[in-house]
Amino acid sequence: MSGSSAPPTRFSPKTVLIWASVSVVGALCWGVLALARGEEISAVWLVGAALGTYAIAYRFYSRFIVTRVLRPDDTRATPAERLDDGVDYQPTDRRVLLGHHFAAIAGAGPLVGPVLAVQMGYLPGTIWIVFGVIFAGAVQDMVVLFLSMRRDGKSLGQMAREEIGKVGGAAALIAVFIIMIILLAVLALVVVNALAHSPWGTFSVAMTIPIALFMGIYMQVLRPGRVLETSLIGVVLLLLAIVGGGWIENSSLADTFTLSPTTLVFCLVGYGFVASVLPVWLLLAPRDYLSTFMKVGTIVLLALGVLIAAPTLQADAVTDFASSGAGPVFAGSLFPFLFITIACGALSGFHSLVASGTTPKLIEKESQVRMIGYGAMLMESFVAVMALIAASVLDPGLYYAMNAPAGLLGDSVESASQAVANLGFTISPQELAAAAKAVEESTLVARTGGAPTLAVGMSQIFSDVIGGAGMKAFWYHFAIMFEALFILTTVDAGTRVGRFMLQDMLGNVWKPLGRVHWKPGIWLASAVVVAGWGYFLYAGATDPLGGINQLFPLFGIANQLLAAIALTVATTLLIKTGRLRWAWVTGVPLAFTVAVTFTASWQKVFSPDPRVGFFAQRDRFADAIDAGKVLAPAKNMDDMHTIVTNSTVDGVLIVVFVVLVTAVIVNAALVCVRTLRAPQLPPTTEAPYVASAIGTAKAEPPVEVGR
Repeated sequence: MSGSSAPPTRFSPKTVLIWASVSVVGALCWGVLALARGEEISAVWLVGAALGTYAIAYRFYSRFIVTRVLRPDDTRATPAERLDDGVDYQPTDRRVLLGHHFAAIAGAGPLVGPVLAVQMGYLPGTIWIVFGVIFAGAVQDMVVLFLSMRRDGKSLGQMAREEIGKVGGAAALIAVFIIMIILLAVLALVVVNALAHSPWGTFSVAMTIPIALFMGIYMQVLRPGRVLETSLIGVVLLLLAIVGGGWIENSSLADTFTLSPTTLVFCLVGYGFVASVLPVWLLLAPRDYLSTFMKVGTIVLLALGVLIAAPTLQADAVTDFASSGAGPVFAGSLFPFLFITIACGALSGFHSLVASGTTPKLIEKESQVRMIGYGAMLMESFVAVMALIAASVLDPGLYYAMNAPAGLLGDSVESASQAVANLGFTISPQELAAAAKAVEESTLVARTGGAPTLAVGMSQIFSDVIGGAGMKAFWYHFAIMFEALFILTTVDAGTRVGRFMLQDMLGNVWKPLGRVHWKPGIWLASAVVVAGWGYFLYAGATDPLGGINQLFPLFGIANQLLAAIALTVATTLLIKTGRLRWAWVTGVPLAFTVAVTFTASWQKVFSPDPRVGFFAQRDRFADAIDAGKVLAPAKNMDDMHTIVTNSTVDGVLIVVFVVLVTAVIVNAALVCVRTLRAPQLPPTTEAPYVASAIGTAKAEPPVEVGR
């Protein structure tokens, strides 16, 4: 292991004063949020608490992990430099790579998970989003990125196979690949639902592709290295695409860009394949970088809107649903289901796939893992905080009228109003109709999934600052398009990551398939991956109870089980490379994640509550079939039989996933015990040290680190 610890930092009085002030402001904001009871609280306090805590964490905790635990060495050539092939491996400007990495990891989770979690109040979700990312999510992303970078950018599953052994490694490879296919199909379904019959969103999102191609050629061929210049051109073109989308929607071309869900499925599958096989500099990196401008820009504008308008948090700090587990949005108590529902905003297993997929093959210098790995995850966490605020400023009656299931609310504003009243909240039929009319929707009743609620909340905040009530519809449709663009970037990057993973797996069987430079292997692996998630996506788009809709209930738990695998691999590698004293950095979040996911899995399998347990739900619908009854959401007996099948499949898959993850953890524990008992550390699987020629005057030899 090369590198050495950095010398201790000397703080000037000015620096001490600045960071002391940040700490005081953050503590004050947290104090107001935690202690206020019964009075109105401004969302500004929530923004201040999050930003102050992020600043402290990035400055001190992330630096501690980098200097004490990882010890990067910038004299060492990264895989991007050593294996540069112009397709998958290529040194990439850290600003472009930060944009790519952020766009690749920031998908549906930070947008919709916090919205749904508002059912339990704004305080539990905020605490988990902020402190979960600091001690778990950002740590996982940065450590996995560093470990993969040191191993030529190998995938998480392949690292598990090489470090944990054949049994645990095989379990990890199978679990990771299956979970990844499910996650990609879920993300793609959200995009399809957002863009279906939306000419504005479809046009604007489609235009990011030629803009990205132009940016890639401009930076690589026409004006190499001119990142700021390219960024300016790209942002201008992106803004024109957004404005043009609004013009298209009200023109004769609207029908051309009004696509059905099935058409969008084929478009996404084709785009995913192309994005996976083209050189990363030509489409993927510039498109993700371009998308980041809109993602970050919109979230920053939303934060400024909160600071200017200072909206009041309408949601309770902690609701009764947090303890009862009988919430209408999702069933289950605060522990463990709050942590499963929020997922990506605090800790996401999907991120470990990107951190061991495209990003480690593009990073120029080892020290950049801090900004890219830890920093990008803090950015995503702030997105989750803003999503939580957008939902929390809505009237609770409207929130539950939008997020409760149709079976509870009925199909009219009158029945929805009565159902919300039964939950203990108030909203009149006239208010529900007016809310839908304000955003030019036919109805907002039972618009579940979180995305429509986020769009309504964003439109309310933006219209308070710019345009007033008359601009609500504009901001609402802008938010819908923003969500689609936000999520699409995880689909293209995820497909490429899936290709890397599949090539690593197939390379264990036949070596040529594992070569990332071999074109037939690239095309074959890409086709298999897009066919995998494309099949579930198509079935879900054509059948409300089929395809990915069948597997959607597994999304949260599967994602967190994947995080457990990533943290297990990271902890094992820290111990095997002589960092036992620092293994708690990933070991503590691993223990918490295992507790959350295994508890949630146990309840999903064995809970007698049919709203929680898969097999209890199967029994309930099976009994109804025997009695000749049709229960919501089924509309006929065929639907009833489908729900029985879906519940059975979901329950069995949860058991399979838990068994596979348990096999990974047990085998990793055995490897760690053998390592600690051995007289010396095992041979390293790191790539040999090679001196870097990028920005380094003189390279130094590696420094061996003992146990």
